[in-house]
Formats: sequence, structure tokens, C-alpha cells
Amino acid sequence: MAPRNHLTACLAMNITVNEELLAYIDPLTPDEHDALERSLLAEGCRDSLVLWGDVLVDGHNRYGICSKHGIPFNTVQNTQFKTLDDVHLWMIDQHLGRRSVSDFQRGVLALRKKDLLASRVRPLPSDAPSAGPSVEVSGAASAEPAPAPTAPEPLFTREAIAKAARISSAAIGQIEKIQKSAAPELVAAVKSGTISINAAATVASLPVEAQVAAVAGGKKELQQAARQVREAKAVARTEPESPEGVIARLKQTISELTAENAALKAQLLAAQHSGQ
Repeated sequence: MAPRNHLTACLAMNITVNEELLAYIDPLTPDEHDALERSLLAEGCRDSLVLWGDVLVDGHNRYGICSKHGIPFNTVQNTQFKTLDDVHLWMIDQHLGRRSVSDFQRGVLALRKKDLLASRVRPLPSDAPSAGPSVEVSGAASAEPAPAPTAPEPLFTREAIAKAARISSAAIGQIEKIQKSAAPELVAAVKSGTISINAAATVASLPVEAQVAAVAGGKKELQQAARQVREAKAVARTEPESPEGVIARLKQTISELTAENAALKAQLLAAQHSGQ
């Protein structure tokens, strides 16, 4: 929800920078920061900084630059926040709507939002009724239960996450693989655009040492590493699979189906919970 439209013009005031909120969103690159600084010096600070009490929620870069150069700025209070998770969700939605955010960043933010929403789901008591109360019709109780309110679709399925991030569900799967297996150097490379999400997910299947070496070799080395991994997988698909390979593949399939089933159960619980 947008902040309430209550503006306060200020140059020096008690504003608290929460280190967790400061680090919650990827920082600007040096070039982006320099461009913002030039814009603020030329045009002033046109967008208000968003506060939660005295805690800075949105506008950390503008606040730092304005404080450095003595540029006046406005603040606006968002009184809708109840918890830090509310602040996190608001920050995520703000950045998901910005055109300057890369596909990789949007995917990471959407996955982060999914985790936040999932943490809010509380299982219903085992004796909770499965349907709403009966409705009185002409003095008699109707056998038809009252319709439950329609709950918004929770952000649990890969398709829903992809829709929120405005990227493909395949890209979401690749980002999950990068988050799970990629070395920090490889993550930095995909954030900077040196390597695509697709190629980074492929390189992430290599041992960490090989990933780091590929990143150190630059863009061409990363592309070559991704190509070699794909070629090796293609060869493996044409060769007879060993019994051990079949067992490993079946275990992987079972693990994926179990995770998908758990996500669907969580989605159902969330819908039931919101209808109470």
C-alpha cells in the first residue's frame, strides 16, 4: 500500500538507517550511484524519502547524497507497517515495479517474497470446520454452506513467482539453482550481466573451484564453461544409464514432487486460513 500523503520538508532531522533494511536490496553500481548524484545536484530531490517512524525505508541512496551535499528533501510516513516483514514486503513490491531492476534481481526478490508469505501461513486446528456456517432460509437452516471469501492466490507456485517477477518459470528454476549452488563470484557475474541467468545456472553445476576459475577468465571463459557442461550432459543422455544413475534420477524426481506437494498444501492452508 502506498504511503500516506503527509510530506515533511527537511534537511537535518532524526532519521535512523537500519542496517538490515539498507542491505536488503542490492546496492546501486558505482555508475548508477554517480548518475543519481548528478541528477540530484542538477534537479534536487523530487521523490520523497519513505519513513516508518524515524526508520528510513526507501531512499537510502538519495538520503546519503542529499546529506553529503546539503540538498533539501521531503519525507513521507507510511503508517501501515506493523512489523519488519511488512516493511520487507513493501520494499520488494516497490523494486519489482521498477524498470531498472534486472531479471535476476526480480527473480530473487519474488522468491524472497514467497518465503516471507509462506512464513505467515499458520496451520489450522485439526478440529477446524471445513465449511462455513449454514445459512437461515425461511426460518430453516440451509444445507448449503455460506460461500467463503475468495482468497488471493498465495505466491507459492513457480508459475506465480514467475508472474510476479515478469520472467519465465524456467528462469525462476535457474535462479533457484544459482542461489543454491553458485559461488559468490558467479552470483556477482550474473548480477553484473557478465553472464546470463541460463548460462550461470549451467556453470553452477561445476565444482566451486571451477566456477571461480571461469569467472576469473572473463565472459568468454564463462561462456565456454557453460558450453562444455551442456555438451557433457548431451553426451550423457546418449549413453546407457547405469542402475546407480537411474536410482539417483528417481530420487531427484521424488524430491521435486515432494517439494511441489508441500507447496500446494501450503497454498491450500493459506486459502483456508484467509477464509476464516
